[in-house]
Amino acid sequence: MRLISTWCSVLAVTLIAVSLSACSLDPSARKQSYFRSGTQYYAKGQYPQAVVQFTNAIRVDPGYADAHLQLAQTYVKLQQPDRACDEFAELLKLQPGDYKDRIVMANLLTAGHRFSEAKDQTQLLLRVRPDDPAVHAAISALQAAQGNIPGAIAEMQRTIELAPARWEPRLTLALLQFRNGQPDAAEATLLKVIAMSPSAIPARTLLGNYYQSNHRFREAEQQFQKAVAIDATDFEPRRALANLYIAEGDKAAAEQVLQQARHDLPHNPDVFLALSNFYFTNGDTNKAVAEYDALYQDQPKDLQVKKKYIQLLIQVKLYDEARRLDDEILKADAGDDDALLYRSQMQISDGDIADAAQTLQFVVKNAPNNSEAHYALGVALDKQGFTDRAEGEWRQALSLNPNLLDAERALADAAMEQGDMNTLQDAANQLIRLQPAAPEGYALRAVSNMNLNQYPQAEQDIRRAIEIAPQSAYGYVELGNLRFLQKRYDEASAAYQQALERNAGSFDALRGLVNTFVAQKQVDQAIVRVNEQIAKFPNDSNFRNLLGSLLYHNKKDLNAAENALEKATALDQHNVDAWMQLSELRADKGEIDQAVATGERALSENPHRPKLSILVGNLYESKADWEKAQDAYQNALVLSPQNPVASNDLARVMLHTGGSFDTALALAQTAHRALPESPGVADTLGWIYYQKGIYPLAVTYLQQALSLVQQNKLPDNPDIHYHLAMAYQKTRQPVLARQNFEQVLKIDPNYRSASEIKRELSGL
Repeated sequence: MRLISTWCSVLAVTLIAVSLSACSLDPSARKQSYFRSGTQYYAKGQYPQAVVQFTNAIRVDPGYADAHLQLAQTYVKLQQPDRACDEFAELLKLQPGDYKDRIVMANLLTAGHRFSEAKDQTQLLLRVRPDDPAVHAAISALQAAQGNIPGAIAEMQRTIELAPARWEPRLTLALLQFRNGQPDAAEATLLKVIAMSPSAIPARTLLGNYYQSNHRFREAEQQFQKAVAIDATDFEPRRALANLYIAEGDKAAAEQVLQQARHDLPHNPDVFLALSNFYFTNGDTNKAVAEYDALYQDQPKDLQVKKKYIQLLIQVKLYDEARRLDDEILKADAGDDDALLYRSQMQISDGDIADAAQTLQFVVKNAPNNSEAHYALGVALDKQGFTDRAEGEWRQALSLNPNLLDAERALADAAMEQGDMNTLQDAANQLIRLQPAAPEGYALRAVSNMNLNQYPQAEQDIRRAIEIAPQSAYGYVELGNLRFLQKRYDEASAAYQQALERNAGSFDALRGLVNTFVAQKQVDQAIVRVNEQIAKFPNDSNFRNLLGSLLYHNKKDLNAAENALEKATALDQHNVDAWMQLSELRADKGEIDQAVATGERALSENPHRPKLSILVGNLYESKADWEKAQDAYQNALVLSPQNPVASNDLARVMLHTGGSFDTALALAQTAHRALPESPGVADTLGWIYYQKGIYPLAVTYLQQALSLVQQNKLPDNPDIHYHLAMAYQKTRQPVLARQNFEQVLKIDPNYRSASEIKRELSGL
């Protein structure tokens, strides 16, 4: 009996095992099990885990429409629109008549700047659902994203016609009217929304922002406070109210609003972020980190909270903690684009520029439509000295996302560094379009206008920048620059002081203030002011560099200048200007070997900076080491193939190394096209024509070189006179030849070719 019982037990166990095995092998049961698990993860906000489970369900059954839909929605939560669109595309292959999700996909394609694909979807939707207001809203969003604001307005008005009882389309219409420069129409639209739905908080908030931008502060405050009273759980009106108080200079009131929000909404991440940002912008980084750390401890599994915390830690340079959290994300998902971007930012801060570029190239390869990655790659390339490639990445970022502020700023900075005022003005106009209530765009456009000698337009933009943000240093710095150009030094000094009161660490403001002292021959006062700033910011490399420059060029105290510049380079080994000044100073002291060693060290720390290669080439030239000079200039041209300075210098050196005259001529012509007003370039070109025996052209370019020296009131150059004298001699103009030979000896009696010149003079 026991034997039978045992056998029955074994049989029962076997049957259960077979049953379980059969269940686990049943595709329908497996996919549903994965789907249920994914749904549970999704409900808990554990989106990466949900992705894994929904993906598993799809692997079991590629035609599982519900899993594709849920996976798409999960990617939306993870802010990965490209992947979400891919899943919606798979869903629509299975359910082509699912027009609701097709509209969602069209909007995601627009948000991801995949405009061509978005247009295909909206055109299909328009054919099958011409009277669906959601379709016209999607078309409006696409038109707006492409910059066609009038077209977007027309489509949104059609949306309103089809859904007249809904207030949300009118809110979008108001936003478009603001962008189209129709503030009165936008205000009227917002008032209509509020009349239709007095509890429409977004309308009140937007209206309050409009009033604030027009200095109608009390009306703005009323709208924000009404919105807070309507729904105390909505943080946006409180954020707007705090920003209003900040704009009015009442930081205490702003902090009180944010602290109250923290008390009332203890689990809202946006509240912690806003309070953290408030402390950060006011210089209290400890409180900023503490606020966000409290949020992270409260919600450690929220991926977006973790990512925002990493961004803050990077901003305050707490890299160890940021790196630890970032590594946790990458351990769970090695291809997380955001985490890789954060890694690249930390690599750049550590000076690992090449590694950062490699990381970003990986991101761009896997996510070619990631505008942030293209922008960051541009930053890495720019730090390597690949300026042209960097600008290409920034332009690519803007083609993907025309509203990417950082990319526009980068292009503006590059244009300013290159002296390209037209490009700067274009970038400034875009910044103003993107942030009409921010001072930066107006300040940059003022810079462009000042350089184009359009002072009234510059003043108008400066006044607008100050009016918009009276607590910002931007407008006051440019006001100081304008007054400096107008030689109204007392007013310039006052403006720079006002800028420093608003931003004590502003290098531009301090440099401007120093320039006013120097212009008034108050060099000692300038040095005192810089030293005061260094006492406040002892680890700022730029301030040390500015001190070194003053001591070097204005005080002629080479030893003290050398000490300041050494500290500047020690604080920041990527401060190229400090390295260059230090090398030049040592050359001026007659320490050529030390100068060369300094230049080589600078180049080793910044191997992709063409101007450092040019500096090293110049130093080798001063030693008459033509081969090493040639190597340095060639390296500069590898980094920057069309660099006119390197082209000119290499052409000049090739005349000493026995290089091809034709190659030298091509290089000199490249330089002359880019720098037609440079006397040095004209001299090189003329001397090459002399060496080739084309004497009339030699005379033409050498005369041009001398004329440019005189026009620009530059120090007389013995080389130009010597070359011109030789060319005059070959063209049988002995009187002019004698005059120029004599001028060489007058400028420099010990000129290197003095004995030859004396022989030529005796022959003449």
